[in-house]
Amino acid sequence: MSDVTWLKPVDIDSAAQASFGAFVQDLEARLADPATDRNVLVRGVLAQAMYGRSYEALQADAPLAALNLDARNVTFEAEYYLTTDTEKFQRVKPLLWLWKMADLTPLGQNPVTGIPLRRVLAGHIFKRVGRNFKCWQNVEFSVGYNMEVGDDVVVHRHVLLDDTGGIELHDGASISDYVNIYSHTHSVLDGPDVTLRRTVIGRGARITYHSTVLAGSVVSDDAMLATHALLRGDIEPHGIAMGLPARTTRLKLRDPGALDVMVDSRTRPLDPGRKANPQFPDPTPNQTRKPDSQEPQPKLIVGER
Repeated sequence: MSDVTWLKPVDIDSAAQASFGAFVQDLEARLADPATDRNVLVRGVLAQAMYGRSYEALQADAPLAALNLDARNVTFEAEYYLTTDTEKFQRVKPLLWLWKMADLTPLGQNPVTGIPLRRVLAGHIFKRVGRNFKCWQNVEFSVGYNMEVGDDVVVHRHVLLDDTGGIELHDGASISDYVNIYSHTHSVLDGPDVTLRRTVIGRGARITYHSTVLAGSVVSDDAMLATHALLRGDIEPHGIAMGLPARTTRLKLRDPGALDVMVDSRTRPLDPGRKANPQFPDPTPNQTRKPDSQEPQPKLIVGER
C-alpha cells in the first residue's frame, strides 16, 4: 500500500484557526477532567453553536429549545434495546448528542472544526481510537462504545456504524459515503431473537460508496467491497468483492510479501455470535427453505392490474 496521498493542504485565516484550536483544546481538557458534568458541558457548547448564547440565557427566553440541548431530556433508539449496556451508554450519551447535533451547525459542517471535534469525542466514546482519525459529517453510531478504530482511519459522510455487537476498523481502513456496517442480526421468524456478531474491516481495506456489510463479516487487509455491494460473508486479503450478494471476483496485483497480512478472513476464528435477548438464549436454527421447484411460480403479465 502506498503512503502517497492525493489530498492537498488548505489554509484558513490564522486568527480563526487559533480560535478554533483553542476551542478544541478547551473541550479536550474539560472532557479529561473527571469532575466535568458532561451533560452540562454539552448543553453549553450546543447553546453557543446553535443559538449564539449561553444555555442559561436560552433557557430564560426559549425553554423548549434549551431542554432539547440537554441529553438527559432526550432518548436514543439504542436505549430501547436489551443489547445496550445502560451504564456504558449513559456515560457516552451526551457526547453522542454533541456529535449528532453539532453536525447540524456550521461548527460540524466546517471540516476545520468538525473533524477535530469528532476526533476529540471519539477518544471519549469509542472503546479504542488510534491517531489521525478522520470522520466527516453525518455519521451515525448505535452505541459508540463498541467501536475499535486503528490509526489513520477515514469515515466519510452519511455512514451508519451499527456497533451494537462490535465493529473493528483497522489501520488505514476507508469507509466511503453512505456505507452501512452492521453487527447484529434478527431471526427471520422472531424479530426479538437478536444475535450479535463482531464485524471486522482490515488494514487498508476500502468499503466503497453505498455498500452494506452485514454482521459477522470479515473484510481482510487490503481488500475492497465494490459500490452498492452487499457483503454477508468474508473477503480474502487483496480481494475485490462485488454484487448482491458480494463475491470475490478479482484480486489486486500485489508483490508477494509486500504486505504483512494481519486480518485474514481465511484464518480468523469464526465469531459464533452472542445472544442479546434472554428470551431467546439458544443459537438461532435455520429458519428458511428454498421454494419447491415443482410448485408453479406466478407469472407477471405486462399491463396486468
